Amino acid sequence: MYYDALKTFITLAEVKNFTKTAELLHISQPSVSLHIKNLEKEFQTKLFQRSPKYLKITPTGEVLYDRAKQMVSIYEQTRQDILELHHSIKGELKIGASFTIGEYILPAVLFDLHKQYPKLELQVVIGNTDEIVQSVRLYQVDIGLIEGQTNDRELSVHSFMKDELFIVSSPSHPLALQRNVSIADLQNQEWITRENGSGTREYLNHVIRSNGLKAKSILSISSNQGIKETIIKGMGLSLLSQSVIEREVEYGELSIIRVKDHSFTRTFSYVYSPVMRNKQNVEVFLKSLNGSLPAAVKITPSGKMDS
Repeated sequence: MYYDALKTFITLAEVKNFTKTAELLHISQPSVSLHIKNLEKEFQTKLFQRSPKYLKITPTGEVLYDRAKQMVSIYEQTRQDILELHHSIKGELKIGASFTIGEYILPAVLFDLHKQYPKLELQVVIGNTDEIVQSVRLYQVDIGLIEGQTNDRELSVHSFMKDELFIVSSPSHPLALQRNVSIADLQNQEWITRENGSGTREYLNHVIRSNGLKAKSILSISSNQGIKETIIKGMGLSLLSQSVIEREVEYGELSIIRVKDHSFTRTFSYVYSPVMRNKQNVEVFLKSLNGSLPAAVKITPSGKMDS
């Protein structure tokens, strides 16, 4: 391959000086002379007319100059295309996500990820937090997104988003009609919540225990949508993420019950086995996750949400 010789020839044709050509290409002057000599031997022609005072390209040198620029350009583009192919993001990426994240946060991330890396085959598994942690531990997914906590020391856990939860009811619920609701008003209420193993259920249990509350009854439903439909029908209270209730609050199907001097926040985290951290597809997913997170949804005192 005469790539280096052609680059030397092009440079010499443009600067018309052996010493300067050597300096520009960071090679020795004898190397410049050797490259030109090899090309002249290959094409069986003189490429330059030389004298102590000037260096002039020959007519055949002019022909080679135009073609050489094309050949070097094609070579460099081909090399770049091959490098990009070797480093292109493709193959499979298996993502585990707990229900709230998988149904309401992850879709926007997947849209941006697919747009940027169309050759990447995405597979998503949705379950509760315990199920996703187990899937990560057993290498059934490359990375997991959870809304609860894990104490598994074999896994790496990193927070990526703050989440606010709100107590909601149907608009006709007695607490929804009160202006001032205290934590004591939550005593002996009926709760509709997620199943054990869910991050949302774990957080509700924490709120109940830490505030000394007693529940009149707890109905478990392993679906955010199922919980919302049950609440809309007029049954009980629930504690749900702002991303889950945004649409129903906006349409007046659910009401937010604001508890005086209390707010409910938690952290969403991603979890992976350390052996997965250097996997290229995991790295690009984490970059996309940080770049695609939706803007925080704010809820006005009137109970409406502003994005």
